Amino acid sequence: MKRLILTASALVGLSGCAIHQQVQPLPSVASREICIIENNEVRGGFLRAYQDALSSKNYVIRVLPPQSALDSCLLTSTYTANWRWDLALYMAYADITVYRNGQVYGNARYDAKRGSANMNKFIDADQKIAELVNELYPSGYLYRAMP
Repeated sequence: MKRLILTASALVGLSGCAIHQQVQPLPSVASREICIIENNEVRGGFLRAYQDALSSKNYVIRVLPPQSALDSCLLTSTYTANWRWDLALYMAYADITVYRNGQVYGNARYDAKRGSANMNKFIDADQKIAELVNELYPSGYLYRAMP
């Protein structure tokens, strides 16, 4: 009985150590240009990794100044991310949202804020950003008419 209680307690404790990733991919992409609104509150390496991931999928990127309108381009993207310290610095949260004509068209979110004892939180941020981009823009730039 003690073993069962200890096992149950451990499982309840570890359930709070979750890392979540959720992606709502873009239904289609007919524009080769993706405009990204720069976020000065996020480490510069995030924007570079996001641009590199999009470039590898044959998109042309235009970086817009902060406070630009969400409908500045046919497809406009925003991003946010933050890092935390726990034995080492790690990306705890990232969110990339794509807007089509100012309306949400797709979103990718990575959340390790509750991954306290989960060692999988120590990921390579550039690789995680590339993974999010690959899931958010599943086919890369291929001309297809938008619905």
